[in-house]
Amino acid sequence: MKKITSSLCALLLGSCISICAADSSAFDQGQPFGYCTRSSRTDCNATYNVTGGGAWNSDAITANAAVRLTADAADMGPAIIKALETNSIVVLDGSKGDFIIGSLMRVEDLSNKTLIGVNGARLCTKWYVTPELTDTLNRLGVPEMSTNGRTGGRLSNGKYVSEQAEYNTRQTIINMTGDEKETYRESGVMSLKNCENIIIRNITFQGPGSIDVGGSDLLSIVGGSRHVWVDHCDFRDGMDGNLDITHSSDFVTVSWCTFAYTERAYMHQNTNLVGYSDKEPKGFLNVTYAYNHWGKGCHARMPMVRAGRIHMLCNYYDCLGNPSACINPRKNSEFLIEGNYFADGIKKFFDTKDAEAWTWAETNHAPSTPKSNGKVSVPYQYNAIPTDNVPTEVQSHAGATLTF
Repeated sequence: MKKITSSLCALLLGSCISICAADSSAFDQGQPFGYCTRSSRTDCNATYNVTGGGAWNSDAITANAAVRLTADAADMGPAIIKALETNSIVVLDGSKGDFIIGSLMRVEDLSNKTLIGVNGARLCTKWYVTPELTDTLNRLGVPEMSTNGRTGGRLSNGKYVSEQAEYNTRQTIINMTGDEKETYRESGVMSLKNCENIIIRNITFQGPGSIDVGGSDLLSIVGGSRHVWVDHCDFRDGMDGNLDITHSSDFVTVSWCTFAYTERAYMHQNTNLVGYSDKEPKGFLNVTYAYNHWGKGCHARMPMVRAGRIHMLCNYYDCLGNPSACINPRKNSEFLIEGNYFADGIKKFFDTKDAEAWTWAETNHAPSTPKSNGKVSVPYQYNAIPTDNVPTEVQSHAGATLTF
């Protein structure tokens, strides 16, 4: 097991937000760690003090410029955006019900913010995939249609769609709803663009169901956003992806989160993308995934990565029957993969064709041992859960499980 040195502890304590949480794992540091606390992919002395909006605990909401929101409207998106623009700390209190999000919340150019959930806070998209819709798509044979380019057509609203399955899905929804503007495609929860020093904790993100319409992600970190810590959150049923990190964003840690799909899922259960295409510039997208759980319904991209340097630490995979690889390094990416546990029965656990380098540690529990290609390291120290304990620790403590 890797140990955190006393000097690193001093560093981390200096960047700790004051939040007291019960029932967490002994391996949970309860504070920012990993790449979100760095400002270089290689230099261990290049640190960054991730504070979010500052200290918060149940006795200090007013003193620390925090605002508490409860659900009281059909669409809480505008109220949440306004709260983030005018307060350092926004507390989402789920005691009066779910926070319904009518359209993707675009949060841009903000720094030093904390968004945290209490009392079972859930952010839920207003639009969602219904049994009526899926029955109609099945009758049309959409699951068997092509997802390759140049097989689609022009929609009744004049927009051209290159893929046959997406074309028929979108035209069917237009026919059923009369929504020629296709506003439902904005059924994500939040996009962070050009934001810095952001903490998001203890929130459930409930999406509309995965469906092939080129729609929004549940949470996207884009446009050069940096130093973001996403911790103890649940992500379910993202329309396009559950949590994507793209467009030169950098220094992100995703820890103690769960990713899954429910009966709403239809097609495109591709959960986590890093790097939007092969054109993604090199040198960015440094991301730590630690102690996360990829579960029921996840088919691919856990994550799939272009250009970034990625640390996969002590994650648990029990997405049985996934048709595509869990961890998928792609063009120009680098991976350090250690202490991850793939449940018995998972066969498609790792695949790469054009990655730059990857180090597959002996501490992974997997059906076989891929040969490493190069030596990849990270500029920070960390605690590693003994691999045999990963399923119990992660299943017991990952997700929006904190009690404040």
